[in-house]
Amino acid sequence: MKFHKSRRLLTASIAAMVIAAPLAGCSGTASASGGSGGSGNSITLWTHNAGNPAELAADQKIVSAFNSSQSKYKVTVQAFPQASYNQSVVAAAASGKLPCVLDMDAPNVPNWAWAKYLAPLDLGTSLKGQLPSTIGKWNGKVYAVGYYDVALAMFARKSVLTAAGIRIPTIDTPWTQDEFNQSLAALKKTGKWAAPLDLGTSGTGEWWTYAYSPLLQSFGGDLINRTNYQSADGALNGANAVNWATWMRGLVTQGLIAQKSGADANADLTNNKTAIEYSGSWAAAPLSKTLGKDLAVIPPVNFGSGPKIGGGSWEWGMTNTCENKAAATAYLKFSLQPQYQASVAVAAGTIPATSSPAALKLDPSYGPGGSNEIFAQISRKYAELRPPTPAYPFISTTFTTAAQNILAGADPKSTLDQAVRGIDANIKTNNGYK
Repeated sequence: MKFHKSRRLLTASIAAMVIAAPLAGCSGTASASGGSGGSGNSITLWTHNAGNPAELAADQKIVSAFNSSQSKYKVTVQAFPQASYNQSVVAAAASGKLPCVLDMDAPNVPNWAWAKYLAPLDLGTSLKGQLPSTIGKWNGKVYAVGYYDVALAMFARKSVLTAAGIRIPTIDTPWTQDEFNQSLAALKKTGKWAAPLDLGTSGTGEWWTYAYSPLLQSFGGDLINRTNYQSADGALNGANAVNWATWMRGLVTQGLIAQKSGADANADLTNNKTAIEYSGSWAAAPLSKTLGKDLAVIPPVNFGSGPKIGGGSWEWGMTNTCENKAAATAYLKFSLQPQYQASVAVAAGTIPATSSPAALKLDPSYGPGGSNEIFAQISRKYAELRPPTPAYPFISTTFTTAAQNILAGADPKSTLDQAVRGIDANIKTNNGYK
């Protein structure tokens, strides 16, 4: 499946609406009775997959299996286009017309839980063995669970790296910052590439935070102080963060990356326009088809504080407006059976949230010795959830603006200071999101 960077990374593009809406939610609007969740023992499920026929079909098969497995409850599916999905949820919350069950992008979970769109889940042992990054929590409670995740990595030709004298890293021995910098310099020195590294800088929306905040975190910085999530001061503008920003800008000035990369990173790698592509597990299948055994999957670089990737994709939860929470809970428990999680992951071309035998039977490529095993390993070992705070949508758009300005030549320290002031003001305005 070809993955577009906006496919599972939607949060930041609608951040202003999401941040504004909880003010209504907290006043009680979102928890009003009489929503569109269904009536009696019939409940409604919303999904963003109207434009994703394979994944939607997998979701519908789970619903059909649940409806056929018992006679007490019935679930009805309503699918929305992804581009308008979050806006539809926010509007429904404001008018008290949310469904009983809905999916959501993982970084939105704390915001929607804080806004009282969501109800906490009690799924018992259903979460045993679940990939940690697929469990959406806020304030110590579980509000959402996903069937899959994706993993960031880099891709290159083994033959290109070997010819340049570059070591091909492994999960246990990733590149260090010095080794990565030296590798890029060696590739640049050959004169074969105008910019040897494609960091995906043509991406939009949530891609910027999803892709580049893990690099910041590996440098030792972060988007916010995670002790209490009340300030970004020191985390986003401290010495480690400034080092990250200076390094990022240096990639542009040294001609190692393009300030705005090409529109199709896979094509640029396979056509030898670039030497290394920074992307994710969604790129593996098309690249493998073209490059075959010459394809190297490279784990994230250790910039000093350990390799990092972003964690969390689309997840499922139950709304506060749901008048039959027993039905919603029964459905969610049913849907988390390994064979159903794996069926959606296979349809979406993603990492199954469970590595149980039943899941691996459907997609053995993520099991021991499988072609995609490295992505499951990267996810389990290096995934870091984007900050689980209701402030995240605002943090994400603020970080994106700062990162884009830095790549364009803005002063790293003053730009990050400005970002911190904006984030801290937003948190203060919302009374700490408590």
